[in-house]
Amino acid sequence: MTTKLKHLAITTVILTTLCPAGRAADWTQFRGPNDDGTSPEKILKAWPTNGLHELWKVPLTDGFSAFAIGGGKAFTLVTREVDGANQEVCVALDAKTGKELWVKPLGVAKYDGGGDAGAPDNKGGDGPRSTPAYNGGKVYTYSSRMMLQCFDAGTGKEIWSHDLIKDFGGRNIHWESAASPLIEGTSVFVEAGGAGEGLLAFDKDDGHVVWKGQDDGMTQSTPIATTILGERQVIFFTQTGLVSVAPKTGAVLWRFPFKYKTAAGISPVVSGDMVYCSMSYGVGASACKITKSGDTFTATELWFDPNNVLNSHWSTPVASGGYIYGLFGQAKFASAPLQCVDLATGKVVWSQGGFGPGGCTLVDGNVLVLSDAGDLVLVKAAPDAYTEVARTHVLAGKCWNYAAVSDGHVYARSTKEGVCLDVTPK
Repeated sequence: MTTKLKHLAITTVILTTLCPAGRAADWTQFRGPNDDGTSPEKILKAWPTNGLHELWKVPLTDGFSAFAIGGGKAFTLVTREVDGANQEVCVALDAKTGKELWVKPLGVAKYDGGGDAGAPDNKGGDGPRSTPAYNGGKVYTYSSRMMLQCFDAGTGKEIWSHDLIKDFGGRNIHWESAASPLIEGTSVFVEAGGAGEGLLAFDKDDGHVVWKGQDDGMTQSTPIATTILGERQVIFFTQTGLVSVAPKTGAVLWRFPFKYKTAAGISPVVSGDMVYCSMSYGVGASACKITKSGDTFTATELWFDPNNVLNSHWSTPVASGGYIYGLFGQAKFASAPLQCVDLATGKVVWSQGGFGPGGCTLVDGNVLVLSDAGDLVLVKAAPDAYTEVARTHVLAGKCWNYAAVSDGHVYARSTKEGVCLDVTPK
């Protein structure tokens, strides 16, 4: 081996040691870098008895928005009084210190009491439900009044914006929009609900319309980007059901009809060639199998359960090995169970109560659960039994969202505060 190659080999070993696999991944948008609620990182599993090391904790006002992490910053939406009125506000924090770097008002914040549901001692806190997205030095927000905006992530200066109600015939819904913007490739995807332009893709850099189409009415669901049977696609959950489109053209690849009533809050969940969706308010849950013959896709129902057993209200489950893990059941706000469900059959494999409608993240072979009451719980992602690995209380207030994992840290928030915890493997 030449001296030059020896130096290269030594440098490679040093870099590998300093930057181990499974580390340093930004959590750039709703449901993370893979758009499926999963993190590629390795985390600490033996949590200290006195709790995880807290890097920072800061007050945050009302809202159910989660954190997006990118470019050394943490972004979320809150409600604040601006110019004498309650407004939705995008807040940029230093990801290492929690210091507030900039804020940007997004418009009027007025809701319909949705935050009053839950445990008797944990009511209120209603606010923005959408989570910002970060990409290439820009941050994207989608307000409850359907304003889609792009800001410079360093300064908060607006780069472009669209009022989807005025500009695209958007038809907002009861409890207003709760969806987050989806970044996939060079585009930003949202539902708007206007006739002939119910589904939209905008260029992420300058905001021009890439494509628009379909008449589907919007829901509170955030679309997802995924690959099924070798083809990249974006799946929307609309008032007609699941709609899969080609990201670059908007051409419909397949549809799966599903009854709509009142609200649909979760994103579709994909495991291989199976897709799960659900709706509360007496509708139920279902899964379909996607097949392909030539260029034609077909969605066929695997099962449908009309009861409030397999339906997720707004907490999107995560998938692993043909099973989904999530917080299920509309009527059990205070104690909604974490369940493992066989996606092919709809069979509940195990169920553990006491979590409430929080959120789930899949990381390092475990489900990281943020409960309604602010407990952070690590559970093995295994179908054989409910196995709790670690638990600690991290937040006051109501937590109707998930925890983000980025660069060895967990970022979580409630209706009262936000926190950054060290979960770097020791």
